[in-house]
This record gives sequence, C-alpha cells and structure tokens, in this order.
Amino acid sequence: MKGSNLAILLVVVLATGLLSLYVVSALQPNGASVTPGTPQTSPGNTTAPGQNNAMAGNITELTVVGKAVTQAWQGYFGNVSGTIELADATGDVMYNWTGLTDPTGEVYASTNATIAWANIQCFNFTANGSMATSGESAGATNVAGMNLTQLEDAFNIADDDGDGVDITFTDANSHAEFFTANLNFTVGECLSTDVFDSSGEGTDGTFEEVLLYEPTTASVVFTALLESDASGFDSNPHDFEMLVLEDGHSGDGGSTTYYFFAEIE
Repeated sequence: MKGSNLAILLVVVLATGLLSLYVVSALQPNGASVTPGTPQTSPGNTTAPGQNNAMAGNITELTVVGKAVTQAWQGYFGNVSGTIELADATGDVMYNWTGLTDPTGEVYASTNATIAWANIQCFNFTANGSMATSGESAGATNVAGMNLTQLEDAFNIADDDGDGVDITFTDANSHAEFFTANLNFTVGECLSTDVFDSSGEGTDGTFEEVLLYEPTTASVVFTALLESDASGFDSNPHDFEMLVLEDGHSGDGGSTTYYFFAEIE
C-alpha cells in the first residue's frame, strides 16, 4: 500500500471489543486503548458419533473426519474509521477532516507495549536465535533475532502440531507492498498468510497478514494489511482479520496480553 503517512484519530471495532487508536505521529505506528467485548470460540466437533457394526473375521476400512479447536491462536477482526486532524502538542485541534471511513494501512499486534519501529523487519524462521540486536532494518534476509523454534517454544507448540507457526505463515511472494515507519516492504518480502474470507478459504489480496520482528525489544509483530469492507469469514464486511499466538495447550486457561498499534497511509 502506497502513500505518505497522516496523523489521525482512529476508532477500530474488533470482534472482542472496541479498539480506539490515537495516532499522533506521522512517522511510525501508534498505540491504542482496548475495551474488550465478549469473546467467541468454536464449538469444536458437534457431529454425532458415527457407527459401524463389527463382525468377527471382518476387516473394514474407515474414513474418519473430526474437528479440534486450535490451542495456539486467537483471532481478531474489525472495521476502521477515523478523523484526520491538525493539532498542537497538547492535543488542541486547529482543524480536522471527518468521515475517513476507508483508510489504508496496517493494524499491528504484539505482546510488547514498546517497539522500536525504525528497526522493524521480516520475521526469519532460520534466524540465529540471538533474540535481540541493534542496527537492523526492513528485509527478509536479516539473520539476527528470534527463530521459529524459539517462537513456537514460547507458546508451547510442538514440532509436529498441525497448527504451528510455519504451517500457518507459509506464503512466499504473496502479500501486497506496504510501509511501516517509512520502511518499504515490497510485494511478498515477508512470511505471510491469507486469513479466510466469505469463500471459506484464504484468498490472495483479501485479508493478508504479515509476520514481522523488531530485534531491539525482541518483539514479534502480527501485521494485518487493511482492506476496505472486504467480505469476511462470516460474510460480513471487514477491514482486517488477523491471527495472534496464545498458549492454550495442556489445559492452560491463562491469557496473553496483546498491545495494538495502527499506521494509516
């Protein structure tokens, strides 16, 4: 997504509540306050158990189909609207432009509240495991930082789990061009995934999510590229959909705090 950044006031409605984004800088994403709503979860497999009559001496091939709720991911979706404003350092508004209903840009989520956005880069599954280093910049070839094994270990994901990070973020040369903190990420530069739309599958160019990393704070940053009223997984219009990691394995009933940011172009 191209264009210069604008300082704005945003309101984002999520599946889990109201996310109010107060963007005051034109150079980087800015934080948001969140009022959570009621979370929803899949009922899992509600199909009645199948049956077959066993007879001594027989062998029978069975095709078994079941469902399981992920123990590694939380989903968010919502719509973005806002106001472009001209204001001083104390927040006094000289002028504003209302009715910004279809902004372009990105919504970000991270477990860290403070991110050095000037150092943001693509997450690299084969990084050297140093976790944090300085002086990095945008690019898929950076070798410093957290790797796939460290990320999955942090959320108790086993190598053979069917919903692992590398099984989710598998797309190469897929996502659209976008900018974060004035750093240009070209088409398909980073690992990405296509979250499902109304067709019941991920479609290139609809709800794209990119996996980023900021090395100085060792921050994994989930990045949803904004669309305008695209038909979502529930057949309703949404501006973004995204997945974030959360450990629900082995009966873990705890939660993971995420901090939300946005940048509008």
